[in-house]
Amino acid sequence: MDIVIDASAILAVIMNEPERESIIELTTGHTLLGPGSIPWEIGNAFSSMLKQRRLSLEEACQGLEIFQTIPIRYLPVDLSNAVSIAHAAKLYAYDAYFLDCAARHAVPLLTLDRSLQRAASQIGIQVMEV
Repeated sequence: MDIVIDASAILAVIMNEPERESIIELTTGHTLLGPGSIPWEIGNAFSSMLKQRRLSLEEACQGLEIFQTIPIRYLPVDLSNAVSIAHAAKLYAYDAYFLDCAARHAVPLLTLDRSLQRAASQIGIQVMEV
C-alpha cells in the first residue's frame, strides 16, 4: 500500500517521539510518498529546533542523516489544486501539497498535525490513526 507521510510523522520517528513505534509499525512494508517539499520542511524544522536551542548542531546533523535513510518517493504537486485546497481549508500551501498528493493518488495520509487531519477528512482523504 502507498501512504502519503508528512513532515510531522517523519520528525516524530527521527526525534524518537512517543508516536515513533506506531508510525514505524504502520508504515513497515509500505511505500511512503510525499511532495518534493519534504526535505525543505525537514531542514526548516531542524533549523527551528537549533534556533530554539532544543538540540545541538551535531544532533541536527544526525537527524538529517537519519532522514536521508527513509525511503520516500517524491511526487509532483498540482500547484493549482494545492492552492485551491489551501484556500478552502485555510491552510498553508505546504500543508495542502500533502493533501493534493493523497487525493490525486487516492492513498491515505499519515500526519500528526490535527488541522491537516481535519482538512483531509473534510475532503474525503483517509487519515491513518497513530
